[in-house]
Amino acid sequence: MKGRPPHRGSGGKGSPGGNRPPGKPGFASRPGTGPRTSALEAAKRAARNRGEDAGERAPWGEADDALPPRPPRARKPAPDRAEAPPPRRPASKAAAKAPSPEKAAPPAGPTRREQRAAASATLASGVQTLTVDADEAGMRIDRFLSVRFPQLPFTRVQSLVRKGELRVDGKRAKAADRLEPGSSVRVPPLKLDPQAERPRSPTKAANDAEFIRSLILYEDAEMMILNKPFGLAVQGGSGTVRHVDGLLEALTAPDGQRPRLVHRLDKDTAGCLIVAKTRLAAATLAKSFRSRAARKIYWALVAGVPRTRQGRVSTYLAKDEPTDADARMRVVKHGDDGASHALTYYATVDQAAQKLAWLSLKPVTGRTHQLRAHAAHIGHPIVGDPKYFEVENWELPGGIQNRLHLLARRIVIPHPRTGQPVDVSAPLPPHMAQSWNLLGFDASRYDPIVEAPEA
Repeated sequence: MKGRPPHRGSGGKGSPGGNRPPGKPGFASRPGTGPRTSALEAAKRAARNRGEDAGERAPWGEADDALPPRPPRARKPAPDRAEAPPPRRPASKAAAKAPSPEKAAPPAGPTRREQRAAASATLASGVQTLTVDADEAGMRIDRFLSVRFPQLPFTRVQSLVRKGELRVDGKRAKAADRLEPGSSVRVPPLKLDPQAERPRSPTKAANDAEFIRSLILYEDAEMMILNKPFGLAVQGGSGTVRHVDGLLEALTAPDGQRPRLVHRLDKDTAGCLIVAKTRLAAATLAKSFRSRAARKIYWALVAGVPRTRQGRVSTYLAKDEPTDADARMRVVKHGDDGASHALTYYATVDQAAQKLAWLSLKPVTGRTHQLRAHAAHIGHPIVGDPKYFEVENWELPGGIQNRLHLLARRIVIPHPRTGQPVDVSAPLPPHMAQSWNLLGFDASRYDPIVEAPEA
């Protein structure tokens, strides 16, 4: 039979030491027994167990104030337990108030220049994996590497992509592939000559900054639009020392942010060139170009006069030399190696007899040399074009310079922050202004190509 065990320290009901009150039958008065509910009794028992007189130390009652406190008895450590060292006290109040290493303020992070130098050093030493930041989303893979590794030549970047040595999320990538935020880019080991840190001349930096600012057609906190002059390259290359991308270094902010190119123009093409001031603005503006939200109008002087005064040119273009960034483009068939669709609308604004024509060009796509190749394809190459001008027995009229007569006249693009259209036009460069004056063309004349269809 299972029953409830009696309470320890007292007997059951009716037994000695039970819960009956004293003086009643069945209760045996046994001092020192029963529940230990009194601190006084517990102290007395502890004193007796140690063989001391309970009144000697008087840990309770009135004797507390009469006797001085007795020092505590030293306790020996257990033989099998190591004695913990006493806590160290700071040598001074200043040391006591000093912050701990964990709570010390974190050191300032590396600047962008230091990050690029570290990346170049890592690139030269072995394989590394880069993570695409949020403000680098949508950037072309070749442009991404050029930004991360300024020391790496652009031709070497293209070679890496072509040979499949560059991987994005474990897969082979093409130069024109766009990156997604959080993607991992595997860069193979390369042997590069260390780039000596050359101190930037304050005078040269000031001159470069003044020159770039003299080209500004539009500027705000997120972007600016430059009037790129004829003959100035947009990016560096073989034998190219002075270019827009390098000049923008003079406008680097104190926090390391530097203006960034959003698109390109050929070296001999003048006119509107968009530059972003932040990475976020660069990504947003680049997306506007990819989605064809940006509207571009070009002016050109061509040989002859098109029979169809307003038309559409739709072809497939491919490079003669895929490894050459500035190679000549040729018209190919759909499905050919490297073939990309290119679409351009054109309109004849004015003409000089049957010798020359002023064309307004509206590219829908943005292929390399697209306008120059399309003008040559319809039999009216752009005057001064060293790559595509092939007209037999054609002589340059007197007073007209043998320079490329192509101008990025106007651009309309949504603002990266507000989304409102930014509409900017560039003036004619000196050599084109001279030709317009000689031929009697009015640069303020209405441009019919503005109303051309989009597709």
